[in-house]
Amino acid sequence: MSGDGRTHNGDIAALISVMARLRDPEAGCPWDVEQTYETIAPYTIEEAYEVADAIQRGDLTDLKEELGDLLLQVVFHSRIAEEAGEFAFPDVVEAIVDKMVRRHPHVFGDDTVRDSAAQTRAWEAQKAEERAAKGKDDSLLDDVPAALPALLRAVKLQKRAARVGFDWPETRQVMDKIHEEMAELSEAVIELEDPAKIEEELGDLLFVYSNLARKLKVDPEHALRQANAKFERRFHYIERALADQGRTPDDATLDEMEALWNEAKKA
Repeated sequence: MSGDGRTHNGDIAALISVMARLRDPEAGCPWDVEQTYETIAPYTIEEAYEVADAIQRGDLTDLKEELGDLLLQVVFHSRIAEEAGEFAFPDVVEAIVDKMVRRHPHVFGDDTVRDSAAQTRAWEAQKAEERAAKGKDDSLLDDVPAALPALLRAVKLQKRAARVGFDWPETRQVMDKIHEEMAELSEAVIELEDPAKIEEELGDLLFVYSNLARKLKVDPEHALRQANAKFERRFHYIERALADQGRTPDDATLDEMEALWNEAKKA
């Protein structure tokens, strides 16, 4: 039962109606009325990350809520567009339905694919045709969004280039490149004369590491999230162990904390 006494039964029309009410210039919420695509975009990104976090934690109750928050973002952007006379939520639904049918001719048509790898190639080929139809075929890299997290964007750029053969055939060659980039970074750090050069060399190294992750079929964002979680667990162990002694990390030496870190690894 909703706050207005109606049972919505999961009807998307109810959410669209709520957003229209929130955006009403006379009777709506002042904050919601003031929002634009640009001001809402950071929240859209944040909600997508919260969905990923709920999945990572295996919390399906949170996942249901976070998916609702993400859906609200779609409705919010659609409402702003509708007010401007550009498009509305049904147009968004129609566009994605058309795209899914178009990109799955082996399901909705007569084509066949052998496996998921073949489907991925067919998907990319279809995307290329769509880019060309939109006049976006100046570069293979044109529609890789600049706003993506840097590691994810690096992998996508590399995948695009690999489609035309611009790729190391062997993982060993990527490892060799890592050693080369590490040497260049070490040289820049030792000289300590140009912070911009150090940043550039570190960026090059991170880019090659993302390439290694791609070759190993590892999601670098997920791998780093796992490493972050591991660091948190071990540092929490240090804090608890010191708290049992009536101390804090501020009271401990680096050697003491390192010893507790090693205990945490064994635990």
